[in-house]
Amino acid sequence: MRVVLQRVAYASVKVDGEIVGSIDKGIAALVGMNTGDNEKTFEWMFNKLKNIRIFEDDEGKMNLSIADKGYGLLLIPNFTVYADARKGNRPSFAMGAKPDEARESFNAFVEYAKKNYDKVECGIFQADMKVELLNDGPITILLDSDKLF
Repeated sequence: MRVVLQRVAYASVKVDGEIVGSIDKGIAALVGMNTGDNEKTFEWMFNKLKNIRIFEDDEGKMNLSIADKGYGLLLIPNFTVYADARKGNRPSFAMGAKPDEARESFNAFVEYAKKNYDKVECGIFQADMKVELLNDGPITILLDSDKLF
C-alpha cells in the first residue's frame, strides 16, 4: 500500500459534479493498493495516517495528529501512486494491485478506517474524480507499507 498524504485546509472529491467526500482541515490521502494488502497492512497505514504528527501545537511545533485535533481524513483511490517512471517517458502501471483486487482492498481499507475513526470520507474507486484541495504548509509526505521510502 502506498499513500501520498497532504496536510490540507480543506479537500473534496466530486464525481459527475456531485461532492462524494469532503473534509475541512485534515489529511487528504492519495491511496494506491498493492497485491496482497490485508488487514495488517490497513492497520499499519491507518495508524500512520491517524497519528502522524503534522499539525502545530501551541508552541508552533508539528506535534499533533488529526486524532489529537479532531480533523478529517479524506481517502482518495489513486493507482498512479504506483507508477514507475524510471525508464523512458511513459510511466509503467504494472506495479500495484490489478483493478478488481485494488477495488476490494481499497473498499476494505475505507471500511477499516471508518470503524476506527469517525471523520473519514472517501472518493470512488475507478470514477472520474475531480479533487480540490488547499495544501496547508505545504506539507506532503510519502508513505509505503513495504517501507521502500
